[in-house]
Amino acid sequence: MKKIFIFVLLISTVLLGQKRVITLEECLALGLQNSKEIEISEAKLKISDSQVSEITAQMLPGLSLEAGYTKLSDVPPFRVTVPFSPIPIQIQETILNAYNLKLSVKQPLFTGFRLSSLRSASKANFEANKLEFDQSRNDKAFAIYKTFWNYYKAQQGEGNLRETLNSLKNHLRDTENFVKSGLATQSDLLKLKVRIANLQLSLIDADNALLLAQNILNKELGLPLNSETEIKATEPSVMESLPVYKELLSQALSKRNELKALNLRIDAGKENVTASNAGWYPQIFAYGDFYYSRPNQRIMPAEDIFNDTWDVGVGLQWNLWDWGSTSAKVTQAEQMLIQTEKNAELIKEAIQLEVHSNYLKMKSSLEKVTVGKLGVESAEENYRITKVKYNQQLATSTELIDAEVELYNAKTNLSTSLVDYELARIALEKSAAVKIY
Repeated sequence: MKKIFIFVLLISTVLLGQKRVITLEECLALGLQNSKEIEISEAKLKISDSQVSEITAQMLPGLSLEAGYTKLSDVPPFRVTVPFSPIPIQIQETILNAYNLKLSVKQPLFTGFRLSSLRSASKANFEANKLEFDQSRNDKAFAIYKTFWNYYKAQQGEGNLRETLNSLKNHLRDTENFVKSGLATQSDLLKLKVRIANLQLSLIDADNALLLAQNILNKELGLPLNSETEIKATEPSVMESLPVYKELLSQALSKRNELKALNLRIDAGKENVTASNAGWYPQIFAYGDFYYSRPNQRIMPAEDIFNDTWDVGVGLQWNLWDWGSTSAKVTQAEQMLIQTEKNAELIKEAIQLEVHSNYLKMKSSLEKVTVGKLGVESAEENYRITKVKYNQQLATSTELIDAEVELYNAKTNLSTSLVDYELARIALEKSAAVKIY
């Protein structure tokens, strides 16, 4: 059902080339479906899964088949001369063609713990890759959140600027009438025109920023950059209080996929050290062979017919001296394990810093939202009073322009603070190991 929804969304957005108003939930579904980063992570997961199968297969009996044909040169038949017979006795006729068929089975019995350790290591790496795959989806979801809300921020900024510009244009008409009536000076009119011209220049930049934000969102969703994508979003809601920092940090250190994945890789590293030590031990195998040959070398005298024979046995192979090769392999595995352990410590420190940083960002953004709301209320009241005074010619056009611009700045600051708060909240949840999609 989800794939059908995404297919319909793609058809309406890309193929028809029409404007599409898309919600945050739809952005997440589409972006995760089309993500190349997730596809790369999924390929890595499949590789590690196949490595588990590869190691497991080496622990099972191996079956092989050999076949061959040999053309032999002509030699005299094998004859034996005995004292009581003047005529040599022919023991074996000359055979000029040899056919060989061999079916072998080989089962490792003891490999110095190499195969069992490698299998455990590959399983641990597979589980680590599963966690990293989940993390890649969370990272992609956060990237979509950022581009979505940055697009929303650009929309709000452009909308506030356009609203202010339209309002000033209305004031321009009023001021022109006041000038004609002698209630305003030409200087007041020129100041208003200059401010309108400056806002029009700012609007060009705002339109460009909005288009760029749209292109970035399209890229994150896997759509053509020039797709006519619009978003449907409501103003972010704000929590009245902050979550408990200690609980967030504890949750992050116990549940973050990066840490759990590295702990699994540490387990895999320990198993790799054990596997590297396998060179110090003998290798023991059980084997069996079935021969179907013409002639069969085990049957004497040789006959130019097919005969079958078999054998079974146990073999031992022990590398008694390898000029330090095994020791070098063990050292490499041990040092790689140390690297992984130190990386885990670094990641743990980075997570602590990330949680603390995102907590402070959310705290400051929450304070900015509170201040921003007060700023908008004050700017709206100031603009209302100034406009009434201006209509009564108790305030100058400069004061009205300043009040208008202050209101625009207050609204823009509030919109920016709300988006920054929402992104800080999502970032804090993500850093605390919360699934955000």
